[in-house]
Amino acid sequence: MGKRVLVVGGVAGGASAAARIRRLDAEASITIFERGEHVSFSNCSLPYYLSRTVEDKDYLVLMTPEGFKASYDIDVRINNEVCSIDRAGKKVRVRDLATGREYEESYDELVLSPGSSPIRPRSIEGVSLPHVFTVRNVNDIVKLDQYVNLKDSRDVVVVGGGFIGLEVAENLKEAGKHVSVVEAADQVMAPFDYDFSQILHKELSDHGVDLFLGDGVKAITEDKVILSSEKELPADVVVLAIGVLPETGLAKDAGLEIGETGAIKVTPDFCTSDPHIYAVGDAIEVYQSLTHKPVKLPLAGPALRQARTAADAMYGMRGTNKGVIGSCAVRVFGLNAAATGLNEKTAKANHIPCDSVYTMAMDKVGLMPGSSPIHFKLVFEVPTGRILGAQAIGKGNVDKRIDVIATLIAMNGTLEDLKELELCYSPVFGTARDVVNLAALVGLNVLHGVFKQVHVSEVRGLVESGACIIDVRTPEEFEMGHLVGAVNIPLGQIRQRTSEIPKDRPVYLHCRTSQRSYNAIMALKGCGFDNIFNISGSFLGISCYEYFTDMTTGRDKILTEYNFM
Repeated sequence: MGKRVLVVGGVAGGASAAARIRRLDAEASITIFERGEHVSFSNCSLPYYLSRTVEDKDYLVLMTPEGFKASYDIDVRINNEVCSIDRAGKKVRVRDLATGREYEESYDELVLSPGSSPIRPRSIEGVSLPHVFTVRNVNDIVKLDQYVNLKDSRDVVVVGGGFIGLEVAENLKEAGKHVSVVEAADQVMAPFDYDFSQILHKELSDHGVDLFLGDGVKAITEDKVILSSEKELPADVVVLAIGVLPETGLAKDAGLEIGETGAIKVTPDFCTSDPHIYAVGDAIEVYQSLTHKPVKLPLAGPALRQARTAADAMYGMRGTNKGVIGSCAVRVFGLNAAATGLNEKTAKANHIPCDSVYTMAMDKVGLMPGSSPIHFKLVFEVPTGRILGAQAIGKGNVDKRIDVIATLIAMNGTLEDLKELELCYSPVFGTARDVVNLAALVGLNVLHGVFKQVHVSEVRGLVESGACIIDVRTPEEFEMGHLVGAVNIPLGQIRQRTSEIPKDRPVYLHCRTSQRSYNAIMALKGCGFDNIFNISGSFLGISCYEYFTDMTTGRDKILTEYNFM
């Protein structure tokens, strides 16, 4: 006779744990309790129904109770909520939400995968009005879609600039709505540093999404949203995408230990403080392998791995838990963005000595149709050169570049390892020296003091202070747009015009992507110059960094024209 296993919650964590248990134990009695109508659905695809990228809501459902029974001999009970756990008696109390009937089920092992719930702050007046929505499941997205279309809504305010917020904003914009995004922080997409988030700000703005950054929501009325700054935004519909909270009520009531993050504390095998109760998914806290701290990470990929590990541990199969690093990707209209590990801001907040390089290269050979730049930022530890994280944004395959970095981080890789990494090459897929290899070379130069650099965030201060800035692009490029006060000395003329370059004060060089300016710096070093700096990111990076803020604040521009290509 196999184990009697109960699973609370489906979707990625619970459903995967149940399926793995069945593969390990053909005799086990497995029951999944899901309080919603769907036990397995594509959570991350929900926003794409709004634009009909996903044409039918039924496509969002991945597996039905009947499918689980036929394929895995697993009993799935939808609309059944587990209300309490009797740990001493090893049984749970369940309420059938359709009939109101309550009953008990016993277990040998219990898996908790209750997920997380969208934050709906009570401090916001009007947060419970009927035109205010959150997005958690298929029913949520269908109700939002029906309201938007039946009411012929025009103005939509999305509160929150994270994954769900931006995906909802994009898809509602594609559906023809006027969309505003309100974000209390000074940037969207927290996994990215501010310099890279500016690229996303521009993309959103270019596609007609109004951004309100550094501003919260004070109140919601029947037809508008009032911000903390007292600005008023017209709003037929409001979508709250502020974040999520782990569903820990059941665990707390059962006396299970809660971690310092407020999520369920688990062992490396995802066992709770009760040896017969496991927990996976959004409701648990996990180990961040780079900061060595517990964190919450509500992502599907980690939940799947946790489910497998928990099921294996249930049958005495011990694995290795290396923690998480937080790899993610998002599409924002015409741009793809991905990140992994620590951004520079988080590394410094955790007192990890680090530096970063901002490089650009084409995503495929430049003469190939559709080639475009990839903005790539690599964060590394000083002085070890250990890779801490990376961010990439571009029209091409940025995710595969970030996947390379994620793999190296998992193996404790360094800049030297990345420099020597042998990757696939074809003109239609990439370049002979991929942007990740290039970033490693630049990082090693910075780490070993081959040249000095300043970041794009420092350029405004340099311009406003009258620093000596040399633009080594061609005269034609310079005329199309340049930094105010910069001097144009093309790379091909740099050796012949050294007399025009001062040695008694710092000199800052840039080109389009930092590659020509690097060559100019090496030439000048050979001529006896040593107080010279390369501007990381160069003109493309500066344009992206300055553009959105210049457009929205009206501050003095430091560029005569912007250039993003």
